[in-house]
Amino acid sequence: MYFSNRSIRVRNISVAAVNGSITLIILLIAPLGLVAVIINTALVAVATYATAIVGDRVMLYLQGDTQRAGLRDRPGRSTIQQVGDDDLDRR
Repeated sequence: MYFSNRSIRVRNISVAAVNGSITLIILLIAPLGLVAVIINTALVAVATYATAIVGDRVMLYLQGDTQRAGLRDRPGRSTIQQVGDDDLDRR
């Protein structure tokens, strides 16, 4: 499956924002200072974003060149085959 760099970045930022929001809600309940809550929330969001990027890089490494090579070989061509009336299996 092919994802553009923009969609990967949007997904990673979304995951980081959700984790940061959850952390903010949890830390606002705890009796900490406001600065500690804000710093901790920002650190969780940055760490989540960095972890998502590392995970994407590992997945690209494990997938190898199979997807990228397939996209380079046939730019702009569809691999969908047209089925004619003779090709139908009517049992």
